[in-house]
Amino acid sequence: MRFKNVFSIIGPAMIGPSSSHTAGAVRIGRFARQLLGSAPTEAAISFYGSFAETYSGHGTDLAIVGGILDYRTDDERIRHSLRDAAEQGVRVVFFTGVLPGTHPNTVKITLTSQDGRHTEVMGASIGGGTIVIRSIDGFEVKSSGELPTLVISHADRQGVLAGITAMFSRENVNIGYIITDRKGRTAEALTVVEADSSVPPELMEAIGSLEHVSRVAYIDLTR
Repeated sequence: MRFKNVFSIIGPAMIGPSSSHTAGAVRIGRFARQLLGSAPTEAAISFYGSFAETYSGHGTDLAIVGGILDYRTDDERIRHSLRDAAEQGVRVVFFTGVLPGTHPNTVKITLTSQDGRHTEVMGASIGGGTIVIRSIDGFEVKSSGELPTLVISHADRQGVLAGITAMFSRENVNIGYIITDRKGRTAEALTVVEADSSVPPELMEAIGSLEHVSRVAYIDLTR
């Protein structure tokens, strides 16, 4: 068996009893927070599978909210993240549900910003603190959050992907992984790019200025 990273062997530095139910949950919450790009005012959190059955007892609720507050996996503040969220004016609501065909440790997070923007992330904690993001704002994707990641909203038009990859090449940033989903031909699309190194602001600005690109978000869970 090959291990992708050190998390697969010893797990991450973390607060809580379980790398799957706490550390992985923190990372999914941070992914959603960084995707939104600002502190949310509302967070709707839906647990599925074993998360739905044990989220309170295993501290998964604290972990997800800690991530939404952009706490790292080893941040002591995770223990009182629900209190912190309330003090910061973040309204948190929990739901449980059944979602056949998904990983047992699956959560959907919907965040709302003060200016009314929404973002929705569905991800799974698959062990050792490792996560897989399965959908973003209704688009089917796959992202591990292990590398600096750009999430790019754009119209499905000829030349957009070529423009994005050309910008990476121009800034000497290597693409480790890229995936695109679209609502239909010439409709809305979403591209997720994982880079082998940090993404400089100039690259984000260049991609954001491309024709048909409407939004660029940067996620870096190593920060």
